[in-house]
Amino acid sequence: MFISALELFKIGVGPSSSHTMGPMVAAGDFAARLSDWLAANPVHAGLRVRCTLKGSLAYTGRGHATDRAVVLGLHGYSPKDVAEQDVDALIGQLWQQHQIKIDSGDSVQFDPDRDVVFDLGEALPEHPNGMIFELLGQGGESLMSETCFSIGGGFVSSMEDIRQLVAPVKLSSATDCPYPFDSAASMLKMAADSGLSIAEMKRTNEQVFRAERTLQQGLAEIWQAMQTCIERGLHTAGTLPGGLDLPRRAAGLYAQLSGDPAAASMNDWLCAYAMAVNEENAAGHMVVTAPTNGAAGVIPAVLYYFIRHDGGSVGQVEDFLLTAAAIGGLIKHRSSISGAEVGCQGEVGSAAAMAAAGLCAVRGGTPQQVENAAEIALEHHLGMTCDPVKGLVQVPCIERNGFGAIKAYTAAGLAKRGSGQHFMPLDNCIAAMKRTGQEMSHKYKETALGGLAVSITEC
Repeated sequence: MFISALELFKIGVGPSSSHTMGPMVAAGDFAARLSDWLAANPVHAGLRVRCTLKGSLAYTGRGHATDRAVVLGLHGYSPKDVAEQDVDALIGQLWQQHQIKIDSGDSVQFDPDRDVVFDLGEALPEHPNGMIFELLGQGGESLMSETCFSIGGGFVSSMEDIRQLVAPVKLSSATDCPYPFDSAASMLKMAADSGLSIAEMKRTNEQVFRAERTLQQGLAEIWQAMQTCIERGLHTAGTLPGGLDLPRRAAGLYAQLSGDPAAASMNDWLCAYAMAVNEENAAGHMVVTAPTNGAAGVIPAVLYYFIRHDGGSVGQVEDFLLTAAAIGGLIKHRSSISGAEVGCQGEVGSAAAMAAAGLCAVRGGTPQQVENAAEIALEHHLGMTCDPVKGLVQVPCIERNGFGAIKAYTAAGLAKRGSGQHFMPLDNCIAAMKRTGQEMSHKYKETALGGLAVSITEC
């Protein structure tokens, strides 16, 4: 299996990789196919497009801006396109157009208030994040239909793809990779046989698919976006959108810590950095999937702290990100990073494992210690539910990223002080996460039907 670091880490917008970025990509793909269909078929009056959201997308789609994402995608925008735009203003313009202009010059009707349908019935059996895009004739008949799934981290699978998958994501073939590890066990064996670090093996594999310079530029762009996101969050006050009237806290916390740094702990700084990212995410601003939007604060916070407080160098950023991506790829291949599929253990848990591995690596950890760090961090997120209040990526998501960063730092420290020998292999821990997610009630998997989401007392 192979999944690129540049696919796992993607620049986009909040609040959700699976509920915002994925649907935007899917809608854009449908718009492109629609253009081809219209070019091959006589255009009839009264054509319109409808998007039906199923499962978790229906239950928490409004809070996650899924309808807005569909509008943007159908009008040809990608997550990266809008990362630096005023999305609210753009949505205000597009929402009122009531039509989609096609490349050929044709247009079809599309009224978001009518044509984005939140279907609260049964989810599609293939995956909880299903979408059905249709081109309807004047009489309401379906002329063209595409069913697809947002499978976490901004990745999208078609119906044909997802029925062929053993793991919940379609991966590139690793046949041509010098180090085609598909498990932590094989990764460690290849590292031992080659004498290379995990980052070195990952870099070599990446260069099969892209030039070294392209990889370096991509990783630099990702790190710059992560830093920008942290720094914007640290200097922005106000109230988050969505109806909870939740005040931003990262800027105030950062001001306190900066005013009396001697009294600030590592945990304080990590929380400030992680919360800064996830407040930006909650506001619908630019973030990097790491590996998802809901968990976007963990990896940037750990890496930012390492550079700013622990004497880390910019030259170590690539090794950190490549190591983290190697672990994230294993988790995505062997389980899932989708909160709608396995709960928040697959989001913040995966992010913490990736961050712990990256940190252990740049601190000089052996491949065995790196694998141990990832396992420790993931193990202590097992069973974590995804129960967002009001379907928003705010409570408990923002604080949870701070705690994920703290666990990652702790896991890296424990592993680095050990020999690398440990009781529970990472592969087994990933398998446990997958089984736990399969057995977890759908109420606790991004539907806002259980846990904290239904424990609010209104006064």
